[in-house]
Amino acid sequence: MKKNKTIALLLALFLSMPLYAGSREDERELRLAASIGDNVTARKVLDQGTDINGANSLGKTALMMAIENGIMDTAVLLLARGADVNATTEAGCTALTFAAENGHLAVTAMLLERGADLYARTNAGHDAMTTAARYGLTDLVDQLIYKGADPNIGDNNKRTALMHTAEKGHPETAAYLIKSGSEIELRDKHGSTALIIAADKGQIDVIDVLLQNGANIDAVDNDGATALIWAVGQDHIGAATKLIQKKADVNKPDNDGVTALMEAASIRSIEMVKLLLQNGADVSAKNNRDRTAHDIAKKKRNKSVIELLKSSN
Repeated sequence: MKKNKTIALLLALFLSMPLYAGSREDERELRLAASIGDNVTARKVLDQGTDINGANSLGKTALMMAIENGIMDTAVLLLARGADVNATTEAGCTALTFAAENGHLAVTAMLLERGADLYARTNAGHDAMTTAARYGLTDLVDQLIYKGADPNIGDNNKRTALMHTAEKGHPETAAYLIKSGSEIELRDKHGSTALIIAADKGQIDVIDVLLQNGANIDAVDNDGATALIWAVGQDHIGAATKLIQKKADVNKPDNDGVTALMEAASIRSIEMVKLLLQNGADVSAKNNRDRTAHDIAKKKRNKSVIELLKSSN
């Protein structure tokens, strides 16, 4: 009887072996090997039955780790052994978005050939195109567009690739996106165009590219604010100067009646006030609360701005 129980126990253990193959320890060993390009160890643990798609607590797989570190031969090995090219992390990242973030042209090409989802998005709504644009990776943007990516699809905030590259200040990428069909006047969830976003961040070279390609210099966002008002409000004197040189309307108010001059008085910038006054800013204009730039300067207790506005009245 005891002998039969022993045989039954051994049989049960043998039948359950596949369940233990690829234990979490083996999966950790595989991910470590992939992250450092140790293909010998990677092959060994895979031959032992380790789950090639076993992920860590963040959802990151061995393939993602190899790609994140730019280890092409390990990525090739893992793909050949059946790694899921479209597996996602807890944040929604895929092997392709990791490759895009790191600018790996050869890796992205390989992933796309293996069926990577061109439109896979992170939880923030960023796909490979958006990621490449944010980092100013023009060659990668070119590759993705060639493969059929649409540069006019926005993220969760409706920001397109052009808007992202405008924010980060990549004029070459911006010019290529426009040439490849990016629509300049699309708006994010706040109603901001690429030009407004570039002005908000003081990205002078991108402002130049956008205006050269026909961007509406006096476009307004949901609050009625123009690119000039945003540039002034963020104290970007260079961006404000560029916009004024390109004939931005210095007196166009936002929905609250606030003009660029009022914004300059509010941030206590004498240089910005001087720039606007020299280019026709209306000192007598009033906002919806019946306040002029001079009234705002008095509230801010900036004597230099007060005197400058007073002398220009």
